[in-house]
Amino acid sequence: MTQGLSLRLNAIGLLAIVAVLAFALGDQLLKKELPCPLCILQRVGFVLAGFGLALNLRFSPRPSHYALTLLGALFGGAVSIRQILLHIVPGSGAYGDAFLELHFYTWALIVFVLILLGTACMLLFDRQFDEGAHGAGPLTGLALLVFVLFVVLALGNGLSTFLECGVGLCPDNPIDYEFLKPLPRL
Repeated sequence: MTQGLSLRLNAIGLLAIVAVLAFALGDQLLKKELPCPLCILQRVGFVLAGFGLALNLRFSPRPSHYALTLLGALFGGAVSIRQILLHIVPGSGAYGDAFLELHFYTWALIVFVLILLGTACMLLFDRQFDEGAHGAGPLTGLALLVFVLFVVLALGNGLSTFLECGVGLCPDNPIDYEFLKPLPRL
């Protein structure tokens, strides 16, 4: 696999993560459903996985960048499994609405597994790491668009988390943005 093909595949992978983050943030804003703490941690996993791909786009593919993608997907997958196990017991209820009959935390696990498989497959091709490649150069086209969208969505998700949780712990079942509440009068 050439470095050019590797970069295109990394851009497509990052585009998939951008789609997940955009869908999650859009659902939060449009349906006014605030993410629970485990949902926020899953978003952190997606951002970490995307950061590894973004590093590949910007500085050329490296095993260390793929390792960051793998670690982010493993972290997010573990959090997804935790949330699935919390809601798998009959009568325990579920958090949030279902999409195509699966809840978002189940979809997150599926996507994290796909990220793990895709990244492992990319690591099978050593030619993308050739010493003759001197960096990916300036971002253009799809890579630039996806990179910018990823940065904007990562910052947007971070800001929404700050507004939801403030400087303290996030509530287990959030109903409003803690940071936007008026301050109590003394």
